[in-house]
Amino acid sequence: MARYKHIDTNPRFLAVDLAKQLLPGSFEHAVHHLLEHELDLSAFDARFQNDRTGATAYPPRMLLQVVLCAYAHGIVSSRAIARACAEHVTFIALCGDRAPHFTTLAHFISTLGEPIATVFAAVLAVCDRQGLIGRTMFAIDGVKLPSNASKHRSGTRAELAAQATKLEAAAATMVARHRAADSEPIEADLLVKEQARLAVLARDAAQIRDWLTAHPTDRRGPGKTGGIRKSNRTDNESAKMATGKGVIQGYTGVAAVDAKAQIIVEAQAHGTGSEQECLVPVVDALAPLRHAETLITADAGYHSEANLEALAARQVKALIADGQMRTRDDRFATQDQHRAKPDPLHNKTPTDPTGVFQPRDFHFDAVARTCVCPAGKSLYRKGKQLVTKGYIADRFQGAQRDCGPCPLRAQCLRTPEKTKVRQVAFFTGTTAARSATHTAQMQQRIDEPAERARYARRFAVVEPVFANVCYNKGLDRFTLRGRAKVDGQWKLFCLVQNIEKLAHHGYAA
Repeated sequence: MARYKHIDTNPRFLAVDLAKQLLPGSFEHAVHHLLEHELDLSAFDARFQNDRTGATAYPPRMLLQVVLCAYAHGIVSSRAIARACAEHVTFIALCGDRAPHFTTLAHFISTLGEPIATVFAAVLAVCDRQGLIGRTMFAIDGVKLPSNASKHRSGTRAELAAQATKLEAAAATMVARHRAADSEPIEADLLVKEQARLAVLARDAAQIRDWLTAHPTDRRGPGKTGGIRKSNRTDNESAKMATGKGVIQGYTGVAAVDAKAQIIVEAQAHGTGSEQECLVPVVDALAPLRHAETLITADAGYHSEANLEALAARQVKALIADGQMRTRDDRFATQDQHRAKPDPLHNKTPTDPTGVFQPRDFHFDAVARTCVCPAGKSLYRKGKQLVTKGYIADRFQGAQRDCGPCPLRAQCLRTPEKTKVRQVAFFTGTTAARSATHTAQMQQRIDEPAERARYARRFAVVEPVFANVCYNKGLDRFTLRGRAKVDGQWKLFCLVQNIEKLAHHGYAA
């Protein structure tokens, strides 16, 4: 029978050189070398006023190393980070066997909003010096993530006031019922429960009233005509937004990624579900990095006439897809046959709930300007060309003698009992004013084969970055409240991506 050496994994005291636990080429070694030898973190010194009195503080340089390495391993909780500093040899090496308390880590992370922007810029300078930023293309995209806020505490001021009134009315009804039953005996347990319920109703109503007093105006969208947006009583800078997995209360994390080595050159968190609002702030922040030939790319979520006009005013070269780009691309002509059972949560394609015949079911001859319905009847061309929002269309209408007895009437009309005949329109072109818009010019440019090929590179540039940050690093929600704090946490995760790239390219190996 074979004999083996005994492997003892019980705790023991070992003489370990902590510095040698950070292996060259690893992420931890790159972080340690970067923060110890490359970056100037003297700005953090302003946080402390203990040069003469007070206890000594943990060095921000050490705390930042620990947090970045923890995020790289998907450890986000401050308690879990503190536990790793006490039990994991790599984190013991990073903190020099001086494990900080979890409250120290939580406070440090939540106050990184402004200082981390300086660190992010300094790391970008190191990446640029290492030749990892090409500046040929910056691909912009975003991810919507929930934050530490309750979506059930959202609403306009009018809706919140109505909630408070409802709670107060419920409390008044309960009090009136108690007074009416004063002469009758009540079980002691039931009385205690009702009193506790009354206290909760009064407390919740008071909290809403206090919040309304502290926030006298509704949140509004951008611009002078911005509509009212729902406020949130737990984090009023967050937003309620629709995602593929339902409605969440959170922030949109936006990143601009360089095409050469997938370095994140700009990272911002915004409390809005509208990606259109995030484009211009990110592009403006990229001004020091881009040059005249840098191409900005973004998907249809960032497309709007106002955004394209703003980019043109800044003389920024960009390829921004519109919502109909794929319908004009022959490569996507057969995409429907690959969707046997589309998931309604993820398929955002609008559908007609009535199931009636669509214009595509009619045979339209653009040259002869004739139209034949699915039943084989010719429709009459109706009047002059229709112009809608700069688009020119030919309108057709069926004859009553054909539509009345038609066996396909129920499939052709939404309300066959009210509507006599079917009408249909086919768009054939655009007006001169429409063709002069920035949207039309962008559509014409992005439909060119060479430009479409350049735009297609966007997927391979930006999507793997979000997969790494959100899936590999476990970022499925923001744990903080307030845009400044969430923006700092988003930049921390983006720093992990950039430092990983430095480590993979041999930095400090």
